[in-house]
Amino acid sequence: MRPGHLVVNDLTTPSFPTVSTRPVGRTVGGHISHAFGVLARQLARPGISPVVSAPVTDSDALFGALETFCDAVPRDRCRVERIAGFDLFVREGVPGHPFYARPALGAPAGTAADIAAVRARQRELGLPEAFEWVDETTPGLIEPARAAGLAVQLAPLMVLTTDAPPPVRIPVGATLRLLDPDDETFAADLAASAAVADLAFADGGTAVGAAGPAERDETTGTLDADRVAAEAELIRTGRHVRALAESPQGLEGAEALRGVVAAGSAGRVGPVAEVVGVGTLPVARRRGLGLAVTATVVRAVLAAGVRVVFLSADNEDVAALYARLGFTRIGTSCIAEPA
Repeated sequence: MRPGHLVVNDLTTPSFPTVSTRPVGRTVGGHISHAFGVLARQLARPGISPVVSAPVTDSDALFGALETFCDAVPRDRCRVERIAGFDLFVREGVPGHPFYARPALGAPAGTAADIAAVRARQRELGLPEAFEWVDETTPGLIEPARAAGLAVQLAPLMVLTTDAPPPVRIPVGATLRLLDPDDETFAADLAASAAVADLAFADGGTAVGAAGPAERDETTGTLDADRVAAEAELIRTGRHVRALAESPQGLEGAEALRGVVAAGSAGRVGPVAEVVGVGTLPVARRRGLGLAVTATVVRAVLAAGVRVVFLSADNEDVAALYARLGFTRIGTSCIAEPA
């Protein structure tokens, strides 16, 4: 759920649980109803295994699908420690970013003392003291998290409510492509994409910033061979999709903007996918590049059989951009870290 968090899992179709969600406001509730209608139609298409075994309410089905996805994502590369109603995901073997703790499926909101116990274990293991959850699925956790000394980011949770994103115009000179593990440039593409994302999230928002190609090149490092191999396997097996926007000769009116200028990805579990890590080089913003990368990723996962696509926007301004692609806000993703 974290904006920019790169996570995926296997392709098995999960069994979505019935979850109890709190009442939501009229506007968001209407969006949930509309999104659920899209979800039901998508999942009813030929070749899609049933994922809901009993009648449920609109919000039950939609939030249950997302909750199961978020629980499943880390499990093929982590051991799971259950601490006071939270599942702490501890990465093992496969290289990559450390994971987080989140409420166990079906568990009620924890207390500040519960959170303190998880944080103590995270410190013991040398892990970031990070927590993630959906407010509508685990209501009542925001205040205990703050009482435990965490700052809680409230990120708009959005679901695609159109059959496909509309076309996005991009500047002359820019091209879009999916990363291919068999390309000889794959490792370099991966490293440049990571550098662009790091710069983008270090200077958040939608305003044009200062960091450009020189900063990207300074930030780009050589990725560990195991990490490159692991990412290649994820893409080959359909669990991950990555896209980038690049400008080999510079953009129209900005000839100095060369190389990778935007990147993004999606992770998949069964018929559900999450768009993550979409970032544009700050100096190249306000040109539609991030939206174009997002649309490219979304079309790729839909073509591969995904029926539900969601994301967590960094803030309301970013959410407004995603709305132009057909994403609708249905709730709030919570990301908590030490204040």
